Amino acid sequence: MNIAASLRNTSLTVGLVISLTVILLAIFAPLLSTADIGAMDMRNRFALPSAEHILGTDHFGRDMWSRTIYGARISLTIAIISVSLAAVVGTVVGLAAGYFGGWVDLLLMRITDIFLGFPALILALAIVAIMGAGVWSISIALTVVFWTEYARVVRSTTLVLKEQTYVAVASALGASPWRILFREILPNALGPIIVLATLGLGTAVLSESALAFLGFGIAPPAPTWGWTLAYGTRFLRAEPWLSIVPGCAIMITVLAFNLLGDGLGDILDPLQLTRGGK
Repeated sequence: MNIAASLRNTSLTVGLVISLTVILLAIFAPLLSTADIGAMDMRNRFALPSAEHILGTDHFGRDMWSRTIYGARISLTIAIISVSLAAVVGTVVGLAAGYFGGWVDLLLMRITDIFLGFPALILALAIVAIMGAGVWSISIALTVVFWTEYARVVRSTTLVLKEQTYVAVASALGASPWRILFREILPNALGPIIVLATLGLGTAVLSESALAFLGFGIAPPAPTWGWTLAYGTRFLRAEPWLSIVPGCAIMITVLAFNLLGDGLGDILDPLQLTRGGK
């Protein structure tokens, strides 16, 4: 990867800076928060943004800045877990389907098609309703929704890579199919997987917020962005910042990961690599 070309990529640079900022805010939330996220002050409810409360207070007088950066922890944790699990499951399915072909490909791709036949949000809602709201149940629900994307992309990439000379050489030298898959094909398929995973982080944050908005997220008093946004709509005319703050947090985070994914897509594009990053 050409570092100079990477730095000239505006999408990559801006997305990286913003996403790292959001991640650091989530990691250091205990140090950066200005108040206890559960501390209520009914005499100071609906306070406007000020030096004491940077983003104002909510309907219970709780500090919006502190609750917003703690909410980033929840959203990013679920996003990272779900995207990681989906990438692993989808990659294994895609590698097996693309390399072995035949009935293995037919079976795995038909299973993939079945999952693709369900509306993503409804499927996630059904799983969370069955398992109950929690970090792991929401993560598993999003994993079930997202793994199909990786399976299809990795399968397509594997179909191309398995025809390469180095794969034929490894097979001729007696390498096992699984060794070929994970030592020869997978390293060369990481580019599309990384790009898809980066974009998937933004989608996961948005999906987790949507579940919370609909009442299927982690229950209050946890400061989830989706629930805060949903409850803030009750006061939208008089106190709009209750919804604007979490809404902007979601938008900025999703935008950051999308920009980062687009930038990585440009940098990891095989055509760009053959041109020396020009």
